[in-house]
Amino acid sequence: MGFKVHNLYMLFLCCQALLVVSIVHQARAGKSHDHGNLFKGSWVINPSYPLYQSSSCPFIDPEFDCQKYGRPDKQYLKYSWKPASGSLPRFDGVKFLNKWRGKKILFVGDSLSLNMWQSLSCMIHASVPHANTSYSRKTSTVTFQDYGVTIHLDRTPYLVDIIPQKVGKVLTLNSIKGGDAWRGVDMLIFNTWHWWIHTGSQAQGWDYIRDGPNLVKNMDRLDAFEKGLTTWAHWVDTNVDPNKTKVFFQGISPFHSKGQEWNQPNKTCSGEKEPVSGSKYPSGLPPATTVVNNVLDKMKNPVFLLDITLLSQLRKDAHPSSYSGDHPGNDCSHWCLPGLPDTWNQLLYAALDI
Repeated sequence: MGFKVHNLYMLFLCCQALLVVSIVHQARAGKSHDHGNLFKGSWVINPSYPLYQSSSCPFIDPEFDCQKYGRPDKQYLKYSWKPASGSLPRFDGVKFLNKWRGKKILFVGDSLSLNMWQSLSCMIHASVPHANTSYSRKTSTVTFQDYGVTIHLDRTPYLVDIIPQKVGKVLTLNSIKGGDAWRGVDMLIFNTWHWWIHTGSQAQGWDYIRDGPNLVKNMDRLDAFEKGLTTWAHWVDTNVDPNKTKVFFQGISPFHSKGQEWNQPNKTCSGEKEPVSGSKYPSGLPPATTVVNNVLDKMKNPVFLLDITLLSQLRKDAHPSSYSGDHPGNDCSHWCLPGLPDTWNQLLYAALDI
């Protein structure tokens, strides 16, 4: 009899433990689902936008300053992102500065990181226009001196190293010595992809690729991207203390140079004045997003994915196109400021739960 009671008691304890595990799992899943809902939604007109004027922000490079360089329409400035889960919190630069007082924030990546870095600096500056600041375009650093907050950009387009050798510049997929510059930072926002698909000696940043022991002239770019990103993921898992540093991945920023993607085959971003209607992009997500998700899923340390791809795909109207001071031709890769990157930073703000 006592044996049966003991067994029943042990069964009860096991059921309780399974119930606790299930509740914790559901809570975690629910939290993840809520974050996912931040990136699903639609674009709506908001009369209170934009969050700042380009003429009042000292940090914007000419290539993003569309109003200064002649863009005649302004409706693209008035769109705000409405997530399926509700609404984004209004960005408050003072709260942001107080939360990160005395901290260092580092963007690491290519010119899309530059886009986002300048956007965040402008958004904060609009909240504290009279605060003491220092700015160096040469070192890509803005410091809000009254708060001790430094926002810096490390232009590292591939995250992994390009190493000069006798044969030329070698994109080395398993080397990330540049990571030494990322240590001791309080927030890291990484980005890469834009340069992986450039081809030709003038456009790409390397002459050869080193893939393990193999030195090759070229290889499948998605395969190279996945191997390079896996090297980055290992660096984060090995070198970042998640209790001291918050880590974000910026996500894949789309191009709008092929109108067939949104069912207008004879168009590019040039002359576009409205987003794609609805909440879906006709051509679907680019394959690089699958690579990013697969690599992040295997990581030991938590990295928050700012899943900006779909919401950015909808904004075919938000590029500089021909209204860029530094980028000749039709720029359908970068984004006007003010503009879409401000939403990326609002999503960052929401993720930080300030």
